[in-house]
Amino acid sequence: MKIYYNPKLKKLSRKLRKESTLSEVLLWQRLKRRQIKGYQFSRQKPIGNYIVDFYCSKLRLAIEIDGRSHEHKTAEDKVRQERIERMGIRFLRFQDRDIKKNITNVVRTLEAWIDENNPLTPFDKGE
Repeated sequence: MKIYYNPKLKKLSRKLRKESTLSEVLLWQRLKRRQIKGYQFSRQKPIGNYIVDFYCSKLRLAIEIDGRSHEHKTAEDKVRQERIERMGIRFLRFQDRDIKKNITNVVRTLEAWIDENNPLTPFDKGE
């Protein structure tokens, strides 16, 4: 199932990549270049009418970092996540402080999620 996005979000997505938070930069250092079990992630990925922090198309997984920008937006984030989940995309959410203080545990959590939900790596599948 192809994921469509609002093309008007492309410019904002680029801007968000250039203005990444410290937590986004730290997590991106671990996600880029297929470092997590061979999966390719994108950052600030437009999906529908929204932009998620990180996205892996093979896993159909969005990763969101909850920090200051998400304070007082709990209800809004819930609606946004539910709409994206209706597209068949699953979510992992991490706290900003957890990424800054224990990135190793965040990566382990992500790897465990992959093992539970998609045990074969892209390389195992001949990709």
